[in-house]
Amino acid sequence: MLDIGWRTARLCAFETYMDCPYYEQLQYIGDARIQGLVSLFYAGDDRLLRYGLTLMDHSRIPEGITLSRYPTDLHQQIPTFSLWWVAMLHDYYRYRPDREFIKAKLPGARQVLSFFERYQQPDGSLKNVPYWVFTDWTQGKGWDFGMAPIGKNGESAILDMQLLWTYQLAAELENNIGLKELGGQYTSRAAQLKTTILRKYWNSTRNLFADTETKDTYSQHANSLAILSGITPASQSKVIAQTMLTDTTLAPASIYFKFYLHQALSQAGLGNDYLNWLGKWRENIALGLSTWAETSDVNTSRSDCHAWGSSPNVEFFRTVLGIDSDAPGFASVKITPHLGSLTSISGEMPHPNGTVSVSYRVEQNKLQVQIDLPDKTPGRFVWKGKTFLLKPGKNKLSV
Repeated sequence: MLDIGWRTARLCAFETYMDCPYYEQLQYIGDARIQGLVSLFYAGDDRLLRYGLTLMDHSRIPEGITLSRYPTDLHQQIPTFSLWWVAMLHDYYRYRPDREFIKAKLPGARQVLSFFERYQQPDGSLKNVPYWVFTDWTQGKGWDFGMAPIGKNGESAILDMQLLWTYQLAAELENNIGLKELGGQYTSRAAQLKTTILRKYWNSTRNLFADTETKDTYSQHANSLAILSGITPASQSKVIAQTMLTDTTLAPASIYFKFYLHQALSQAGLGNDYLNWLGKWRENIALGLSTWAETSDVNTSRSDCHAWGSSPNVEFFRTVLGIDSDAPGFASVKITPHLGSLTSISGEMPHPNGTVSVSYRVEQNKLQVQIDLPDKTPGRFVWKGKTFLLKPGKNKLSV
């Protein structure tokens, strides 16, 4: 699976990231966010990610949002992808010690959020956002050419939740390297949106968030974003996550949006089941594909090589091995493995200061752990609710 994902990622990258190597060959933000993380986690190379962030910044139109894809002479606007561009800036901020690069991009991020502010109602909820508000290639009641259901008043839980999450990420960037006053404004807007989302979309009977205010359609997308944006407490998030896995009436996330679904499930405490969620990738392998298809329905998928499906090349390291950034610029490492039924596994990934290496082995009901951290890079190991501090160099634990 890792080999196929890496092959797909390489075929979808040339002088820029591309959605596919045969059809459009265009750098879409939704795809590029995942591709950028694959580059960081699997290769440690940030050049295409930096270039992509810069090009997208250059693509912004007078209204403030970026183009959905760039470079291109055929303009297309997907406002939700502009929000993912801000999230990409936050990704780079977390995993690379390059504050000045991000600081130079903050004026563009402010323009993106200013665009959305114009469509926020007095309660913070978005209404009638223009252009192609694409979320995911999925089928379900109310879904239209990749766009999530829109209510009779022009509202959408998925759009409100993505904006809420982006306000939170932008607030962190502004508070740490930008304008603290603006960070405070974003935090206030996020708090207002959280209250509005709970009032408009939460269905306590089903323990789920609906897609619209009428509460007649539901999706894995809305409920994933609810967990990721911290709308619900941990205990409630776990119930939502379990429901997302069992309730077949929800519009399902495609191979692309499973990147967010799997993060939400893990954040809700179900990460030990990660290897059980890869059925769509196993299906691609069983069909003989050597790269990942664009959509979940392989029989109708236009492209058989789409790197937005390469998210396992991130999550095998971030979720299973548990390696993640614990401070801006990856200055500290947090390691929280989710081994499931595995009794032995090891791996390593690039880090700005060198390499992070981990090895886990279950012996006599205890987990034997060896962790090697780069010079000048402290960390912590979290296992079954307990935290163990890690020092640069070799660390051995028996827990």
